[in-house]
Amino acid sequence: MASPEVQIVCTVVILLVFAVVGGLVAQNNSGPKTVLKKDEFQKFTLILKTSLTHNTAVYRFGLPGANDVLGLPIGQHISIRGVINGKEIVRSYTPTSLDTDAQGYFELLIKSYPQGNVSKMFSELEIGDTIEVRGPKGFYEYAPNVFKHIGMVAGGTGISPMYQIIKAIASDPTDKTKVSLIYGNQSEEDILLKAELDTIVKTRPDQFHVYYLLDNPPKEGWKGGVGYVTQDIMKTHLPNPKEEGTQLLVCGPLGMVSAVKRSAVALGYEKAKPISKMGDQVFVF
Repeated sequence: MASPEVQIVCTVVILLVFAVVGGLVAQNNSGPKTVLKKDEFQKFTLILKTSLTHNTAVYRFGLPGANDVLGLPIGQHISIRGVINGKEIVRSYTPTSLDTDAQGYFELLIKSYPQGNVSKMFSELEIGDTIEVRGPKGFYEYAPNVFKHIGMVAGGTGISPMYQIIKAIASDPTDKTKVSLIYGNQSEEDILLKAELDTIVKTRPDQFHVYYLLDNPPKEGWKGGVGYVTQDIMKTHLPNPKEEGTQLLVCGPLGMVSAVKRSAVALGYEKAKPISKMGDQVFVF
């Protein structure tokens, strides 16, 4: 039989081994670290810029750790702060990346305007520059199978929150929520994320439908719609508001949003509230 001293040493060694192993297991089970802070701006560095059109690009920002995730619920957005001409300005943006498909970074789809503030700031960013981010923000938090059929109307970069939700649904085989999207733009080259949307529709045509609208369509070969989002177009391409489990999401230019809200009421949707909440039948981002 071993001496009491040897038994004590062996016991200590065993306890240390269990502590180390337990720590590793706990670390492995903890999952990716979320980095967003609701009440504090943090700096994130631009690591990649991919131009889509002459004034639109996808900006990729690195997170502190390679396995970190942003920690943004589906349907919510982040606040970005910039100092423009000595004045602090904050704008809201929805990442097109998800925590489930982007570890170590997040991506923003930004259209820059010559007279814009924060959007113009983005166009001037160089690799290695930083932005200040806070979040999450917003009253919408998507969950699978809460609604049976979601109608969406988007204009321009208003596609960002819609695409985030569509991508989340498409990546979850247990989510049976149907989506019907009307997406308006000025010209064909302005259609953002078209290849990604078309791939999702092609893969699951019974669940996803996208109808494109253009103010200035090409002279030949255009198979989508022409002009503004009208009541008739909404009636044809969006779910029936009287069907149980129907919701309408809207995001885009103010003029389009106002017109869509009026048409929605005429079609039988509930009137949009001044500040949209998750349970509303019509939610405006």
